[in-house]
Amino acid sequence: MSTLELREVSKHYATSVETVTAVDRVSLSVSSGEFVALYGPSGSGKTTLLMLAAGLTPPDDGSVLFDGQNVGALSERDSALYRRRDVGFVFQSFHLMPHTSALDNATIKLTGSGYTLREARTQALPWLERVGLAARSEHTPEQLSMGERQRVAIARALVSDPRLLLADEPTGNLDSKRSQEILGLMRDVCHERSIPGVLVTHDLEATRFVDRVYTLRDGQLIDGMDSELAATSS
Repeated sequence: MSTLELREVSKHYATSVETVTAVDRVSLSVSSGEFVALYGPSGSGKTTLLMLAAGLTPPDDGSVLFDGQNVGALSERDSALYRRRDVGFVFQSFHLMPHTSALDNATIKLTGSGYTLREARTQALPWLERVGLAARSEHTPEQLSMGERQRVAIARALVSDPRLLLADEPTGNLDSKRSQEILGLMRDVCHERSIPGVLVTHDLEATRFVDRVYTLRDGQLIDGMDSELAATSS
């Protein structure tokens, strides 16, 4: 059983003219098997919260806990280990290796964790099948559409059997049908494997696929609502 917990978390960024508060005293908890959305417009603090949860940046105030471990206080080495071992992160900008096949892109976390390439490929191929890319597994990113590249990134996040799933606008480059399939897949993974999952989105339609919606505005958590209510309010 895994739980992600943010306690009174704040994050500030200094610019040449002012200090911007990206996240302002946010507290929330995501339990095992729960898939939640951070919903709000661009600049509301959603992605910063995701980066805090992933240990990619430490909070200036408050604490980020995963299974009771203070993620924000980890050393650089332990933070990298946490992301490799525990976190499946779907980046909005893919971060795929350009001259490497879709299948080998999906294996990167596994080969970095001691798997042989053959073992990693065997484990990754079923995930490419689940995102509809088995027939294009040997294609490089340059040979794939933007939506196909995003699906490779999603397979890569799931292939290592993560204990926490984080997704930053994962359907931004997908058509409506494929978006629904991918959101349903991520929800099912959280439910079936009993892991917490967090989806960042500004698409109200995407909130239909989560268990709970947290609304952010100007870095503050202003509302929490059931996903059905969020999907009918705009």
